[in-house]
Amino acid sequence: RRVHGRGLVPPRAFASAAILTFSLSGGVLALMHETPVDEIPGALTAFQGMLLAGVGSVLRLYDMGKKRLLRKAENAKFPTHIATLTTEGSRVVVGDAQDSFQFVSFKRADRRLVLFADDPMPRYLTAAAQVDHDTVIGADKFGNVFALRLDGTPDEDAEADLSGGKLQWEQGYLNGAPHKLSLLCHHYVGDTVTALHRAQLVAGGPEVVVFSTTSGALGALVPFASREDVDFFLHLELHLRHETPPLAGRDHLAFRSAYQPNKDVIDGALCETFATLSPALQEQIASQLDRTPAEVIKKLEDVRYRSVV
Repeated sequence: RRVHGRGLVPPRAFASAAILTFSLSGGVLALMHETPVDEIPGALTAFQGMLLAGVGSVLRLYDMGKKRLLRKAENAKFPTHIATLTTEGSRVVVGDAQDSFQFVSFKRADRRLVLFADDPMPRYLTAAAQVDHDTVIGADKFGNVFALRLDGTPDEDAEADLSGGKLQWEQGYLNGAPHKLSLLCHHYVGDTVTALHRAQLVAGGPEVVVFSTTSGALGALVPFASREDVDFFLHLELHLRHETPPLAGRDHLAFRSAYQPNKDVIDGALCETFATLSPALQEQIASQLDRTPAEVIKKLEDVRYRSVV
């Protein structure tokens, strides 16, 4: 079976909205039923054998019915419009179109969707991907890519405590959820990112986060495996910033920090320009790194072919 959300993108002026359920049998796609909803479905995903839907600013959990989807749980405490949904286990990461990420836990015993963590910084999300149980990476409409993490796993089982422990979820902090997400890294791409996807592009290589932009560009965020690689590329980036200023005269770090300071992300596009420099400049930069130009180029190729190509 396949589920499809029908509606218009914001500004949300619409005559009607519905969730359409299809079945695939013998290579034929057939409409099973149509479930009317009161807002535009902004995100749909499978969750524990059911359908999780972001209907406007409401998060709903549906089960399959004969004539329409059956509503099983709901949380209507999200700010504007749910744009992305990712799940892992009983945890749901909800991406709001104007208010960043919120972490939700599903309590099957009493069928509740409990909001327990959020990001204090408003972000206009366009794409999201979950890296692990506590870490999510997202992009906003201004061209920024960032990663957020929930520091210290909260005791989500406290919701099942009937002695009063569940009240801790009702005690918000800074007018929001009781727990806050922290910023791990931030980078300005320069174009609006439309999709993020975690994938392994090379057999035996590390998982990377692939992104696409509105101009049709493809890029990848590659994790470093050792502190030595981090130090090497960090110093290479610093020397390239100093020795090869942009033609337009704009400072490279200021560009990559257009909306928020660049944090813990090394610009691979800048590092790749090392191979295009004159031999004398390559020798000058490589000597400051205690390497030869050939060793620097080989290091760049190793990262590229081990992770992306």
